[in-house]
Amino acid sequence: MNKEKQFFSQYAARAAVLSLIEEVELTPKPGLVDSANTGSHSDLTIHLMRKSAESLKETFKEMASVSYGISPSQTLREEIAEIGRKGERIMYEVTGGINTHKGAIWALGLLVSAAAMGKGSYTIGKIVTMAGETARFPDRYCPIVKTNGGRVAIKYGVNGAKGEAQQDFPHIMRFSLPILKRARSQGRSEGDAQLHALLALIAHLDDTCILHRGGAEALSFAKNQAATVLNSGNFSKLKNLNDEFTRRNISPGGSADLLAATLFLDKIQANKAVNEFRKEYEYIH
Repeated sequence: MNKEKQFFSQYAARAAVLSLIEEVELTPKPGLVDSANTGSHSDLTIHLMRKSAESLKETFKEMASVSYGISPSQTLREEIAEIGRKGERIMYEVTGGINTHKGAIWALGLLVSAAAMGKGSYTIGKIVTMAGETARFPDRYCPIVKTNGGRVAIKYGVNGAKGEAQQDFPHIMRFSLPILKRARSQGRSEGDAQLHALLALIAHLDDTCILHRGGAEALSFAKNQAATVLNSGNFSKLKNLNDEFTRRNISPGGSADLLAATLFLDKIQANKAVNEFRKEYEYIH
């Protein structure tokens, strides 16, 4: 593996893992695992989520490596899918069979792959376009296993994670990423900026995790409540909202995955972070 390819693959993998860890550590989040509590998840802990994220570093590194400098294709689609399935098996080994990051492997995997296609030079718009093009190729070797997200997408006629990727991640491009940047430009703390992005996703996304747990009523409630808090800017209401989400068994897991994907795209475009990692990489190697 040439030096630039190795460097970028390691950087992209670390950025993906850090994005997953930032997402889980963001506090307070309604219905989700964070530093204060486990939200609607009695089988998860923040420690387990961190371990799961760390276990995926090699998965993302391998996806970046096989995608480096090439274009979307049927072959590449199936290659990264196989790497992703291997990553899922590693995740399940680490978590004792609990699904912590399956949706994130899909979304982040496609974005890591797309970023590597441009050798780190692609704009965010180009990255999501290439990720969408890759996602639109069928995976002929995908095991025929019905997932909760897939069943819900059919039942309620929503896109789900697959459709989101195939449409070039519209909720990231229209909502979470611009709102994240706008909140920062207004002088808000990084945590508050990320909460703005998350609430925007919950308010607009047809989150299949919410639909699976509580149906259309739960989704409508979550969207309305997130929009109310976002519009008021009063994040002191988030603790009470977390209590209500927990009581109703609402978990916006799809929104959490897209927040991690948003943070990844933001990192991959942060030249300062890339340059700092390059110095560290060159020192080690």
